Amino acid sequence: MFSGVYTALVTPFSKGKLDETALKKLVELQVKGGVDGIVPVGTTGESPTVEFEEHVRIIELVVHYAKGRCKVIAGTGANSTEEAVYLTKSAEYAGADGSLQVSPYYNKPSQEGLYAHFSEIANSTNLPIVLYSIPGRCNVEIGINTVARLAADCPNIVCIKEAGGDADRVSQLHAALPKNFSILSGDDALTLPFMSVGAQGVISVASNLLPKQLTKMVRSYLKGDHKGALKLHEKYYPLFKDLFIETNPVPVKSALAMKGLVKEEYRLPLVKLNPDNRRQLRATLKATGVIK
Repeated sequence: MFSGVYTALVTPFSKGKLDETALKKLVELQVKGGVDGIVPVGTTGESPTVEFEEHVRIIELVVHYAKGRCKVIAGTGANSTEEAVYLTKSAEYAGADGSLQVSPYYNKPSQEGLYAHFSEIANSTNLPIVLYSIPGRCNVEIGINTVARLAADCPNIVCIKEAGGDADRVSQLHAALPKNFSILSGDDALTLPFMSVGAQGVISVASNLLPKQLTKMVRSYLKGDHKGALKLHEKYYPLFKDLFIETNPVPVKSALAMKGLVKEEYRLPLVKLNPDNRRQLRATLKATGVIK
């Protein structure tokens, strides 16, 4: 079972290339922050614009830098089943602990197509698989019956990252799935609401900046210290929201650059924050103590 905090890691670039030195520093920051795992090359890691060789290289490096001190769930999803299988096999060979599989985007398969897609990937690997339902980006939701069917038919499909923004759906998933099947929030602002109805943690954007604090919040809730968890949620809630003031990962990468941890460099079509949003994000970072 996956539980706790898993950081959806940004991919640092320098002059158009992967910044391996900055990547190592980011991984070390996460490990020292006590996170349960790292998720490289997901949406936050700009997976749509990294090349195949880069994609695999990032996974290899994160596994190497983590040195088994936390889990590595590699983002290896795609809207092509063949591509997802290739990336997942590569991640398994690199030593990843799991695979994050986003819903196929743009081609918008039926529920039967989703079942066939994820089944094919699951049958190609021994890695535990985390499904990723995010209809706001993919325009298709992995139906509850489809998730339950996959959980029953594919022993290595063991978790779902739920990013549909609906606590009622989390309740339905929790009721429909085996007790050892994990549900992780895909939205920092909804981590505690989702945990209150059955989720076990979060794949977090904010933990790029606040690994210790997010880990403390989630572990406090899991241990029954709901008031302590709520206090941390309330403190950082403005930041949870402002990290999505523009398309992820633009705000979080901007924030990391403000802290001097990465260069503020993206792959087109992503561009830097507009000036008004930058001022707002900087003010929130200061108010929450992330920067001075």
